[in-house]
Amino acid sequence: MPANTTAPSGTTGSAGGKTGRKKGRRARLIVIVLVLALVAGIGYGAFWSVSTVRASYPQTTGSIKLDGLDGNVDVKRDSYGIPQLYADSDADLFRAQGFVQAQDRFWEMDVRRHMTAGRLSEMFGSGQVETDSFLRTLGWREVAQKEYDNVLSADTKKNLQAYADGVNAYLKGRDGKDISVEYAALGLTNDYKPAEWTPVDSVAWLKAMAWDLRGNMQEEIDRSLMTSRLDAKQIEDLYPEYPYKTHDPIVGQGAISPVTGKFDPDATPSTSIGSNTMAGATEGLNTQLSSLSDTLDQIPALLGPNGSGIGSNSWVVSGDYTTTGQPLLANDPHLAPQLPSLWYQMGLHCREITAQCQYDTAGYTFSGMPGVIIGHNQDIAWGFTNLGADVTDLFLEKVSGDGYVYDGKVKPFTVREETIKVAGGKSRHITVRETNNGPLVSDRSSEMEKVGQKAPVGNSAPDRADGYAVALKWTALEPGKSMDAVFELNRAKDFPSFRKAAEHFEVPSQNLIYADTKGHIGYQAPGKIPVRLQGNGTMPSPGWSSAYGWKDKPVPFDELPYEYDPKRGYIVTANQPVIDEKYPHLLTKDWGYGARSQRINDLIESKIKDGGKISTEDMQKMQMDNFSAIAPKLVPELLKINVSDKSVREAQKLLEGWDFNQESDSAAAAYFNAVWRNILKLAFGDKLPKELRVEGECLNVPRADTSGPVDEQHKLVRECGRRDADTAQPDGGDRWYQVVANLMDDDDKNSDWWKSPKSGRDEATENRDELFARAMEDARWELTAKLGKDITTWSWGRLHQLTLKNQTLGTEGPGLLQRVLNRGPWNLGGGEAAVNATGWNAAGGYDVVWVPSMRMVVNVGDWDKSRWINLTGASGHAFSAHYTDQTDKWVNGELLDWSFGTNAVAKSTTDTLTLKP
Repeated sequence: MPANTTAPSGTTGSAGGKTGRKKGRRARLIVIVLVLALVAGIGYGAFWSVSTVRASYPQTTGSIKLDGLDGNVDVKRDSYGIPQLYADSDADLFRAQGFVQAQDRFWEMDVRRHMTAGRLSEMFGSGQVETDSFLRTLGWREVAQKEYDNVLSADTKKNLQAYADGVNAYLKGRDGKDISVEYAALGLTNDYKPAEWTPVDSVAWLKAMAWDLRGNMQEEIDRSLMTSRLDAKQIEDLYPEYPYKTHDPIVGQGAISPVTGKFDPDATPSTSIGSNTMAGATEGLNTQLSSLSDTLDQIPALLGPNGSGIGSNSWVVSGDYTTTGQPLLANDPHLAPQLPSLWYQMGLHCREITAQCQYDTAGYTFSGMPGVIIGHNQDIAWGFTNLGADVTDLFLEKVSGDGYVYDGKVKPFTVREETIKVAGGKSRHITVRETNNGPLVSDRSSEMEKVGQKAPVGNSAPDRADGYAVALKWTALEPGKSMDAVFELNRAKDFPSFRKAAEHFEVPSQNLIYADTKGHIGYQAPGKIPVRLQGNGTMPSPGWSSAYGWKDKPVPFDELPYEYDPKRGYIVTANQPVIDEKYPHLLTKDWGYGARSQRINDLIESKIKDGGKISTEDMQKMQMDNFSAIAPKLVPELLKINVSDKSVREAQKLLEGWDFNQESDSAAAAYFNAVWRNILKLAFGDKLPKELRVEGECLNVPRADTSGPVDEQHKLVRECGRRDADTAQPDGGDRWYQVVANLMDDDDKNSDWWKSPKSGRDEATENRDELFARAMEDARWELTAKLGKDITTWSWGRLHQLTLKNQTLGTEGPGLLQRVLNRGPWNLGGGEAAVNATGWNAAGGYDVVWVPSMRMVVNVGDWDKSRWINLTGASGHAFSAHYTDQTDKWVNGELLDWSFGTNAVAKSTTDTLTLKP
């Protein structure tokens, strides 16, 4: 996933340098200027008193009376604070889950629900009005309410209500300072009081997940912006086709049967999708689309930076190829590094499985949502990665007066009024307008109000009232049953019931892998995926014509690909295509390019060839694989370059004999990634349109005459203050791996892509070797500035660091407050598109911006031999022993024992709390 996610998870490289701007903006969930008031009038020592901090710690031993319970619930926590709950009814189990998650994470839950409802301004003031306005326009909360009222099953509603009752039982009688130190800080400048939790608060979280995993909206915008400067062939160069000949899709065979009309793993494909689109519809709208992109950047990304960051790995190996004789299943979603981690580890156990108590499951869930998202029960195990389906389309709308044009007629907008309450200020009022293609997202930007001044068909229009606007069509804006799917998945016992649960997992669309105690493995692609009338979703479409748009029904679930016990004995999903290009339905044109997935396939194949077997330790080792997929292609060519400068030659020698693994202590990995970053800047930076050029970390480090001694050069090396405004920086994801690999395969060393202009002391480059030479030189001086002149002290980890930040008060405000709430840095190995996907964005530097947010290896059937780890810890309380107590182990690639059975949990329990009626 979820990821992906992050992606979350992470999936494909974004189009250009715009992701550099996202790194800063999207990492900030709020701007908490009010906390500056702490500096005056009160001392930090008094504020962060022991009594204030400890007041919010959860009670983990003894007993607590919890209204509404029918019987006792035991909460058993291990030495890492991970809770396992034991109850005699579903209602008691989920009521206790709400109570316990609120104990550990309520601040996180509260901020999330305000974000999903477009109500951040109620907590944090006027700085959040624009974000709230956009989120109100999308209407996540409104859709979640419709789901709860009209779509979800009665059992799901009961579980959601029980969960909400448990959260509210925790909140009852508690002031903000009794809940967390963040409330204590907020209370110094704001009279905000947490409201009761509702079932819809939990459902709305699925919309935030779906937003961050929505697919290719940014690529759709960026491709359109590129038309202002690049021709179709150049854009094709930058968005190459997936390399099916070298990188496998998830599903190895199968097609939709002409007999049954359903997907059949044994059927033979006979057709392929079309690729027509309406590129011309966007001509002249670059200003508006760029502004929309800016608006999207401002929206909090709770899972991770959309695009490269949202990816994940999962794979499952049949017992025929494992040392245990049973399937092994691994999963690690790549999402934003957050503090606390996005995930919450938990076990939900009925003491006896009955009609009244149906659950015995454990794994990773989200604070604020009942059930388990990824994990296993007593019969099956499952994992998620982001499928990356294209479930959003932008439509250009002709608007006139109070309506929009559709097939030559003016239709009235659907209009609703929204009031945004602002802490410490006056309420704001907005009007949301919708067409048959969705809400007008362009209404939320002052720049987008100019839509129509450069109209696509030669018309001109004075303002947003009469001209052109941009609407967003998105499957998640329709009520769905994903919340039902969570509980169905938790109860599934075999592949048919697993697929039935997957059928209801409509948004976000995820790759679901499967294993069971009878030795079977499987895969299912679920999701509500639109069927387009025309176009392929890669460019905005004209909303005024019924020839475009979506069909009434999405791709039927029975026609979505799946696998069950494939002959090869394993299944790998890592955001690559689900199936080959002959599949008749368009899932997306923007897959990941298979760097991670193929590496995992290759690692498995190398292990099982000649009768080899894979162990739990092998699965764990694969998750930490740091191999760079682009290095074997580039390094041999870089070593051929004749370098005359002694100091650059010294750096070049680092690459001799390098095994392409990006270990934290590797000087070669540091230099190679700096060279890669400079290659991207030089080859593409001046060629992308101005709308994709953003400010970021400077690459052009001024230096002395390189003919002098390195000591003299180093004295003059300094970081530049800003980037050249005429350059852009690709993010460096695996799409760019494929772009550069294709250009190298063309063997045209004089391609225009290899030409770069003169800059300062550097001469223009006219061919590939000259560009590579300049990139090596620039990288040498960039790292001299960052890491020092002595290359023996260089290491990838010193560049590639992870800092965990509290996603609210830890990102803005006084430095002391940030130091209290944040942790790090840690030096990491791995990198972008490595299996150990500690992602970095070449547009913004080398810092880690997405990570394997958790890792698990499930030993199917022998559940107590499974292992897991979280990025941070169970607790959201900044001074708790469990705030980041798993992080060091996570950094080192270690996993914790994962107790599941009653006896194993009893042995690992250190604290027991009994919740009583």
